[in-house]
Amino acid sequence: MDKHLPDIKLVELANKGEESAMNTLYFRYRDWVYGLAFRLCGDKEDAQEILQEVFIYFFNKFPGFELRSSLKTFLYPAIKNITISTIRKKRKVISLDDPAAQCIPDESLNWTEEFRNLSEYLKGFSKEDKELVCLRFYDELQLNEISEVFKVPVGTIKSRLNRLLARLREKVKKG
Repeated sequence: MDKHLPDIKLVELANKGEESAMNTLYFRYRDWVYGLAFRLCGDKEDAQEILQEVFIYFFNKFPGFELRSSLKTFLYPAIKNITISTIRKKRKVISLDDPAAQCIPDESLNWTEEFRNLSEYLKGFSKEDKELVCLRFYDELQLNEISEVFKVPVGTIKSRLNRLLARLREKVKKG
């Protein structure tokens, strides 16, 4: 299987039963799915389990799956929902203020220095603002993909992102 085929072509082949197309999609996105899951839950074993559940969910969509946007845009809500479900199973209760349910972790987790610094600067920001920053700069989603995730126009994403970056610059200047 040509690993350089676009996702839409791989989905087309997967719908025809080409197992190698599914493998290519898995290997293309597994690190991203795992990284996002780990960032959301903060646990390597849970992130591995979430990775597996996300791809089981995804592959169960075949045959008949239609890719209407980027695959990251399709997978993101699944990762988020499966992560929250995993956390709920472990903790029985989850709060929206719980850092494990948000994109930015609390300080008790073992994150890279860069991520800890960003987490510190984003204290006081809304959950959606934190999620927007992560989608754009850690998950590298395009603005149109983020607008699909949030179900708002691209212009709204641009203006929110500009305001967020201005707030972050001010916080960084203040130290």
